[in-house]
Amino acid sequence: MAGYVRVPSSDAAAAAERAWHAMSAERAFEALDASPEGLTSGEATRRLGEFGRNEVPLAGAAAWWRIIGRQFASPLIYLLIAAGVLSIVIGEHTDAGFIFAVVLLNAVIGTIQEWRAERSTQALQRLLTLRSAVVRDSEVREIDAAEVVPGDVVVLESGNRVPADLRLFRASGLEADESLLTGESVAVHKDAAWLGEPGTPVADRRNVANAGSTIVRGRGRGVVVATGAHSAVGRVASEMLGAEAGRPPLLVRLDRFSKVVGVAVIIAAFVVALIGVLGQSRAPTEMVFFAVALAVSAIPQGLPVAITVALTVASRRIASRGVLVRRLGAVEGLGSCTLVASDKTGTLTCNELTVREVRLASGAALAVSGEGFIPEGEATPLEGSPPVDRDELGALARAAALCNEGDLHRDDGRWAWRGDPTDVALLALAHKLGVSRDDMLDRHPEISHIAFEPERRYSASYNEADGRARVYVKGAPERVFEMCAGVSEDAAADPRRTAEDMARRGMRVLAIAEGGAPVSLDPSHAPPEPAGLNLLGFVGMIDPLRPGVVDAVRVCRSAGITVAMITGDHPVTALAISRELGLAEDASQVVTGAELAWLDGERLAEVVRRARVFARVAPEQKLDVVKAEQAAGHFVAVTGDGVNDAPALRAANIGVAMGRAGTDVARDAADLVITDDNFATIVAGVGEGRIAYDNVRKCVFLLISTGAAEVVLALLAVGAGTPLPLLPVQLLWLNLVTNGIQHVALAFEPGEGDILKRKPRPPTERIFNRVMIERTLVAAAAMGCVAFAAFNHLLAAGWSEADARNAILLLMVLFENVHVGNCRSETVSALRMSPLRNPMLLAATSGALLVHVAAMHTPGLDSVLGAGPLPLRVWAAMAGLALTIFVAMELHKLWWRRRMRRTGRF
Repeated sequence: MAGYVRVPSSDAAAAAERAWHAMSAERAFEALDASPEGLTSGEATRRLGEFGRNEVPLAGAAAWWRIIGRQFASPLIYLLIAAGVLSIVIGEHTDAGFIFAVVLLNAVIGTIQEWRAERSTQALQRLLTLRSAVVRDSEVREIDAAEVVPGDVVVLESGNRVPADLRLFRASGLEADESLLTGESVAVHKDAAWLGEPGTPVADRRNVANAGSTIVRGRGRGVVVATGAHSAVGRVASEMLGAEAGRPPLLVRLDRFSKVVGVAVIIAAFVVALIGVLGQSRAPTEMVFFAVALAVSAIPQGLPVAITVALTVASRRIASRGVLVRRLGAVEGLGSCTLVASDKTGTLTCNELTVREVRLASGAALAVSGEGFIPEGEATPLEGSPPVDRDELGALARAAALCNEGDLHRDDGRWAWRGDPTDVALLALAHKLGVSRDDMLDRHPEISHIAFEPERRYSASYNEADGRARVYVKGAPERVFEMCAGVSEDAAADPRRTAEDMARRGMRVLAIAEGGAPVSLDPSHAPPEPAGLNLLGFVGMIDPLRPGVVDAVRVCRSAGITVAMITGDHPVTALAISRELGLAEDASQVVTGAELAWLDGERLAEVVRRARVFARVAPEQKLDVVKAEQAAGHFVAVTGDGVNDAPALRAANIGVAMGRAGTDVARDAADLVITDDNFATIVAGVGEGRIAYDNVRKCVFLLISTGAAEVVLALLAVGAGTPLPLLPVQLLWLNLVTNGIQHVALAFEPGEGDILKRKPRPPTERIFNRVMIERTLVAAAAMGCVAFAAFNHLLAAGWSEADARNAILLLMVLFENVHVGNCRSETVSALRMSPLRNPMLLAATSGALLVHVAAMHTPGLDSVLGAGPLPLRVWAAMAGLALTIFVAMELHKLWWRRRMRRTGRF
């Protein structure tokens, strides 16, 4: 809370812990030094200066210098910078220039992409200023919600957004939608006279209206007890900002890979230098220069650029599918995640009540199609249902439309609605059955009505019908039964069983009835309680699944991704939804927040490992579940839209927020934002993320295997005591120019078609895994040995060292040209990969070769590189030798596929 009068601002957080819901309204006013008449303008100004504006803390857009700094926060970049500095120390300024240019290019590309993403995310933040009605100087006036202070009296009515945490002292039929804070999809009845225990959960505090919730029905007044960072919403946001963010899977794997590469390169360079000096009596200076050049060439300098380009390409592809990438390193995260922990309300479901089933008093049962408030769908008889009497169904639709305070209409060709979600859902049902509230009111004008109150548990509308008054009622089944003629405890056995059966299936059940009304109704006086009614039937409502969610969960399963649902909603409702999703079959598979509260350590880990549905869960418990899943070895993606989801979103390896209906706090905590709020869009993200990771691996394989081939070539030469086949500048030319052109184009490779049929890679698997190690060894041995043999053959044939190096340099360029085709797939033969699937790679490979040809014929450059024109027969011979890498890789792919089939993993 921004603070309280009588409490120093430094102690505001301690005051925030006061159990306002457990004290009377009079005591709350006394503690706040306020009254039901509100504050004076002067006192409000003083408190605003003392306690600050009523604003929830958000991280906001990252500063440009922070975005730039993030591009250098990688062990691989540190390795490259060290290599560049070392090149300067030994006088190889050209080499250093190459290296630092690569580092700078990587930073520029990454900065531009992340800056664009930050700007797009900020555009999603709500631009409208929230206004609130407060009592100031004994008058009701509207002010900026950011100027609300502790002690203010806020006036609430249907449609208002609650600006701060309030202790209610007046409530008339007041209901609030708190789903963005608690996850509860059904509006909560508020009661100013209710008193709770100090430890009562936020979702059950009936005399408190929390900041960020929306009033859906009724009127009320409350005194502000918490604002800004100390409101329930603000505390969650503050905890989220202070929490350590989870790391995307790719960054975890790359950091580990970079350390291994750095150690391996240093050891290899040291061994080569040591053998040359001690074993071959070569000049120490010569070997130090060569070892540095070898280390620089073996380090995959082009990898940061390739990774950045691969992730940038993936982020643009995924943006076209409805996913905004806020952190470039997170783009492949969904593809690597092994578990998706999803919020229910607003993510898996529409967060719009929908009538799913109608049961008529005659016993006929109908299923109602459609999702949300848009009245598109139809009612069809359930299998085994008695014949449906259309007049009876029409009477129920008429009653649902007349006993209603909502509004559902078309506005500029689009459906718009206002009012309590229950009323709007009933209007949508009436529209589906061909009944319009406006038409009904024209034919049956309203005479009087009884508004819904939690104590009454029903509402009623008295309308004129054929010159007489009739009453239409909806409410809790057991309450409506009391008003129905001929329905007693004994006679109502069948209707009661019907209502109980619908409730057990997770539906919110309302009974609808109609009957005669007194002839002399006085609109100026409250009408009598209805009696002698005729029960028309029941409607069963549920917050329905979003279209495509069931298929999306099924696809996640086929992709090896576990889906868990974590919600603040009621366990019965959670079970009903999880049954539709196939996540649980009975109540024993649903774990509640109350059960989690008694668990810790191994017991918590065990429950989290087996459970896939969590209900009535508090925000801090969501965070505990996510951390337990991570401790169990999962890479976790968390989806959500509410304030209650923010801590878990931030702690997850990948946080995915809803962009349209999500809160600013949730979007601020997330790495990715789903712009259409559809869980099904995540499936597209999974596919694109896996393609991005595959392309990163392809780039890694190309760069490491060609660099390793150069190390093998050098080791063979030093060990055999022959002249060095390649000079330091030639090594750098191969890695920074020719290979540097084509490896980036691998980032544009499209998917191979089986992306969503594969299991996710184990979280413990290194980016440089067994198959890549095997293939790198085969490729390095093939290229290194063939090049060494060719070099010795040329020397034996009388070629000078310079001419032989020229030919070997061409051979290595051709090796790279051929090998890039091998790198396009880990499993599929290069012969089956059309070059036209990736025009960028075709152009880059051709360009790399043309650049080298140009260097061979360019005066000045040819002498620096030691390159020059070669006869056509030498070209043909080198091209033939270059094809040996194709043969070696095809044989390994064939052997690997057979091995995988034998083990059942392919």
